[in-house]
Amino acid sequence: MTNTLFERLGGTNGISNIVDDTVENHMNNPEVNARFLPFKNKPDHLAIIKQHTIDFFSAGSGGDAKYKGKDMITAHTGMNISSTEYMHVMDDIFTALDKNNIDEVSKKDVLAILWSLKGMIISK
Repeated sequence: MTNTLFERLGGTNGISNIVDDTVENHMNNPEVNARFLPFKNKPDHLAIIKQHTIDFFSAGSGGDAKYKGKDMITAHTGMNISSTEYMHVMDDIFTALDKNNIDEVSKKDVLAILWSLKGMIISK
């Protein structure tokens, strides 16, 4: 039997670590950090965003979490995220996956998910 992507990412704890590392990468990335640095002064809001991200990815990768946040279009409408910014965000995610020793097959699965979300996020 093949493990789900959720299991291959380390379950809830693994995904939580990946999300934490990704957010840290975004805050240190000059191409996208203007969108993330304001949340350093809003730790309660940042915690909610992180939890939504953990739940979203857990639910979408085979875990039993229930995502209760906004759909991707609603969540990103008005942000006018460019294709370049989206690619930088993807790079930050893959840096976090590498840091957490995620295997190549799982990284390809993550890439497929991220690519499927692109149209719901860019230029909304």
